[in-house]
Amino acid sequence: MGYNSTMKDNTSLALYRKYRPETFEEVIEQSHVVDVLKSSIETGKVSHAYLFVGGRGTGKTTVARIFAREIGASVNDVYEIDAASNRKVEEVRELLDGVRVLPFDSKYKVYIIDEVHMLSKESWGALLKTLEEPPKHVIFILATTELHKVPDTITSRCQVFNFKKPTEKTLKGVLENVAKKEGFELEQGISELLAILGDGSFRDALGVLQKVLNFSTSKKVKRNEVEEITGAPKSTLVNEFLGAFSKNDLEEGIRTVQKAVSENMDIKLFLKLVILKFRMAIIIRYAPKLEGDMKGDLSLEDLDFLKSLVKDGGKDAKLNSKSLAILLDAYSNISNAFIPELPLELALVKIFEE
Repeated sequence: MGYNSTMKDNTSLALYRKYRPETFEEVIEQSHVVDVLKSSIETGKVSHAYLFVGGRGTGKTTVARIFAREIGASVNDVYEIDAASNRKVEEVRELLDGVRVLPFDSKYKVYIIDEVHMLSKESWGALLKTLEEPPKHVIFILATTELHKVPDTITSRCQVFNFKKPTEKTLKGVLENVAKKEGFELEQGISELLAILGDGSFRDALGVLQKVLNFSTSKKVKRNEVEEITGAPKSTLVNEFLGAFSKNDLEEGIRTVQKAVSENMDIKLFLKLVILKFRMAIIIRYAPKLEGDMKGDLSLEDLDFLKSLVKDGGKDAKLNSKSLAILLDAYSNISNAFIPELPLELALVKIFEE
């Protein structure tokens, strides 16, 4: 998706709409897609069908709209359809009946079909017939988060573009810029937390930021305020958990997990924050010259805590790469566990019994 740094007049707009890119130049992290699309327009080699694949909030629909505009399709000749709501074959056939009609006032008619993997089997059949013999004035842009659900017969008739998830560093930059333009200052380490909560989605990250800005009591947003508003695991509790590794204390580790559960925290998110800080602690311990690179990712309090953690931990402390590997395994198992905290508790036992 990326974001548009130009302020719009309507301040009531959702942030992801307010800062949605309007040109190819404003799109972030998708140059491998944008460059090919721009080249196809410049050379006049526009395909009749495209398939945009990628996670939610990565910019598929945004790029589709920009592409439609760049090839000269007016708003009267761009049709956006949500396949999740229009998946029946009758609805798809009704849509396709209009394909043969010439554009209203443009060279092309563009059909953007979002969540295309939601179409029924019969609907795929109807769409396939049109893709096999498309009118010259029609372009289809299909978008999906689940490529494996799109039939090969459809995929083979489209130019496929894979949209990358933005990195947390990219999301941090976007969040800090948008917050600044909205008149807010984020305390150090907050943009990192918001980027994690956004989980690789521009739209979701900006949605979380909007929630924070709407309920913040100050123009300078503090970490504890964000934790309270979003329900994110508290930094103090994450640090408590890490302290158990420095002190080689299994009971304290399990007690902290139980506390997180009693406070109804998302255990997977809690462990993700633990892993990120654990990684930083290991870097401080074994590659101290890289400490300066972390200053934008952590509050000064957290950075001081990790340094003291490394300093206080003796040679028997469990703050090492082997422990981190076990925690990573636990993270991958949490989603499938009917007791969410169980993989983490088992990981702790494995770490401390060695």
